[in-house]
Amino acid sequence: MNEKERLSGYKGEALAAIRKAEVEIGDLIRITRNSEIHEGILIPRSEYGDKKHVIIKLKSGYNIGIRITPNTKIERTGKGTKPTFTQPPSLKQNPKLPKIAIISTGGTIASRVDYRTGAVRPALTASDLYSVVPELTKIAQLDAQILFSLLSENITPKHWTEMAKAVSNHILKGVDGVVIAHGTDTMGYTAAALTFSLQSLPVPVILVGSQRSADRPSSDAATNLIGAVVAAAKVPFAEVSVAMHESTSDSSIILHRGAKVRKCHTSRRDAFKSVNASSLARVQEQRIIMLTEKYRKRDLTRKLDLKPEFNEKVALVKFYPGMNPAIVDWYVKKEYRGIILEGTGLGHVGSFFYEAIRNAVEHNVVVGMTSQCIWGRVGMNVYGQGRDLLALGVIALEDMLPETATVKLMWIFGQTRDVEEAKTLLKTNVAGEISSRTLAEK
Repeated sequence: MNEKERLSGYKGEALAAIRKAEVEIGDLIRITRNSEIHEGILIPRSEYGDKKHVIIKLKSGYNIGIRITPNTKIERTGKGTKPTFTQPPSLKQNPKLPKIAIISTGGTIASRVDYRTGAVRPALTASDLYSVVPELTKIAQLDAQILFSLLSENITPKHWTEMAKAVSNHILKGVDGVVIAHGTDTMGYTAAALTFSLQSLPVPVILVGSQRSADRPSSDAATNLIGAVVAAAKVPFAEVSVAMHESTSDSSIILHRGAKVRKCHTSRRDAFKSVNASSLARVQEQRIIMLTEKYRKRDLTRKLDLKPEFNEKVALVKFYPGMNPAIVDWYVKKEYRGIILEGTGLGHVGSFFYEAIRNAVEHNVVVGMTSQCIWGRVGMNVYGQGRDLLALGVIALEDMLPETATVKLMWIFGQTRDVEEAKTLLKTNVAGEISSRTLAEK
């Protein structure tokens, strides 16, 4: 093993300090700085990490970074095990259980963590997943696939297309449901994309993520994954949904419709909420509790209608006071096909935006209006400002989420180049993205 592997990710002052102490990744070390003493396992660093911190895993399971200063002393207290992964023994699958495909796109939700070293390895096979979450052996037969290994912010519409095709391939093999492991930050966008691209689903497609990494004592990874697999195996509906914690406790997993879900908190385990719609179902103690009577039922005889293409020439523009309308002109010059405006309140932008919007519409750019408010719907006939925008050709998008509207318009222009057809489709409730009425506040 060369030094790069032995001291993975370290550089600068931190690298010099661990070289001087003659320690390697996986060693038990003690770090003394002034009156502070920290003991733990030296673990690898990200290649993008800074030059000044050494990372250790404490006995509690948490990782901490300690800044290297001139009076910092590092010493080895024990020879540790280097980051390795031992393939778990093959487990016999129960042929009587439902067949569930798990497609991993990245993140920690379907990864195996070495709790001594902190090393993370994607769970490549069903055996890996069973070894990480043994409860799955009693729920389903798993067919696991690594499609991507990407942070969710690096996922683009091209990846949505590949995901839709992968789901289609598994459905053609006769699975009873599909689970997609995905990073949480853009999972709402992907859920919307699959809702539009996977029409007439015969079985459920469940997206699942984790807010807390699997090496933390408070991780929600295993609970969420179990809930998602239970849902894919047992729910009576055949729709795209997101499975995440219902509350901060581990008592239940909630299933949100793919076109009506939003991440509403940066770190809470119950970060995802259904917006302007009721949730589909709850998974509690591996039981399914339906929360609505309106859903598309499972039907293994139904033929999937795959429409996986997207056009990236669509922009989401958030209006704010004093904003320069030239941004709209820039998108027009770059030959964008559509712009979704995230307006204020009932769907407004300043009158100083009117000329730029008029120019966009005259250049056959489809312009839709959503609201920055999370709940409620646009009402552009209430005030004169809204009526002026409608007269300019802006399309009011009811209670559609801005993110969903953006994805939908990308999907629409992946199906047609006709502007009038695109406008009609944008106003049409294709896959439950528009609610017929606004729900009363709970």
